[in-house]
Amino acid sequence: MTIHIDGSLGEGGGQVLRTSLALSALTGQPVQIDNIRARRRNPGLAPQHLAGVRALARCCGAEVKGASIASSRVDFAPGAPTQAGQYVFDISTLAGQGSAGAVTLLLQTLLWPLLFAEGESHLTLRGGTHVAWSPPVDYVRDVLLPTLTPIGVDVACELTAWGFYPVGGGELQVTIRPVAEPLRPLLLEERGALERVSGVGVAAELPAHIAQRISSRATNVLKQAQLPASITAERVRSPGPGAGIFFTAHYENCRAGFSALGKQGKPSDAVADEACEALLTHHMDGAPVDPHLADQILVPLALAAEKSVFRTSQITQHLLTNADVIRAFIDAEIVIDGGAGGPGTVTVVGVGKSGARPAPVE
Repeated sequence: MTIHIDGSLGEGGGQVLRTSLALSALTGQPVQIDNIRARRRNPGLAPQHLAGVRALARCCGAEVKGASIASSRVDFAPGAPTQAGQYVFDISTLAGQGSAGAVTLLLQTLLWPLLFAEGESHLTLRGGTHVAWSPPVDYVRDVLLPTLTPIGVDVACELTAWGFYPVGGGELQVTIRPVAEPLRPLLLEERGALERVSGVGVAAELPAHIAQRISSRATNVLKQAQLPASITAERVRSPGPGAGIFFTAHYENCRAGFSALGKQGKPSDAVADEACEALLTHHMDGAPVDPHLADQILVPLALAAEKSVFRTSQITQHLLTNADVIRAFIDAEIVIDGGAGGPGTVTVVGVGKSGARPAPVE
């Protein structure tokens, strides 16, 4: 039986596609996704989304229809359980054109199926490592993965080359060790005291003073707010110019991540202020899980055993949409207490590992 997903669901972006593909590969259930990215300015498959379709198809021997740039419909039918191994995926090569598509979004498509594969996997992902509308590598490495380590997710990643929009050319190395037992639940309702804020202001192929100005401004803003901050400045190498700030708030029981990217005509102080404002808004709420983390941890918690509960400072459309897509594939119970745009509590009763990979329905 083929599962039908309307790509205009909820926020109507690429997350619908990524979660649908990942759960299709995990469960062995074919999926047809229509109206892909219907709510975006340029709907249909962009290079990074096409790369995700083709990369995952390679991992699970899927039969695919509609895998082309701007396609609004994809039919994806896994041919076998996802195979662990060593993979090199370059977004530009997979898409057939130059692209600074985000390697972290490509990883979102591949991570969960490979986590439940038999054997260790090593990925080399090439494309954009720090681009707009996607989690920077720093966030995945320093916030997402440490949050999931206690539930049994054993994944390591290393940034080996920086890549900014529009040139890309970055590289991320990822090692995924398979789960040995059902993932454990996550209970994260209290964050504890803030211990420190660490991070880096970065400039690539730009004058060094830009990185210093970004980091100094962020340090001053956070210290004025009486937050213990240590933000360093770093000039990095990249195929193209870029700048930004990436930092992590370390609480007793959790981590939260915030960032901002520079662009032509955007003052360095504005870059720092953007990231600081996001942190301060989250910090004032008192919830442990930041808005970006909430939707990213939903899939593994739905696959975990027993009941997970976490509080987030903002219920986003990404979170609500991801919950709807997950419910279409597996019988996880997801209850979101709170309204969109405000804080809330999320309860997830997962299906456990054995329930995550049923036999395909003929």
